[in-house]
Amino acid sequence: MGEAKRRKQQLGDQYGKEDPILPWVPITKTQAQRFVELTSRGAWIGIGLLVLTWVTVRFIGPSLGWWQVN
Repeated sequence: MGEAKRRKQQLGDQYGKEDPILPWVPITKTQAQRFVELTSRGAWIGIGLLVLTWVTVRFIGPSLGWWQVN
């Protein structure tokens, strides 16, 4: 019998399931990695929007006559 078959018989229903990060946290390693990727992408989108807003307020707005100070 091969190692994979022996492991499958030994583990039963748990075969092929991922282990959680910690025993008391019901989040798998793959889910944690996806969360990190998603939040990193969201952070970069937020940084981009912040820069776009800053450029608009600092340069484009005054050139169009917005926020004129006399």
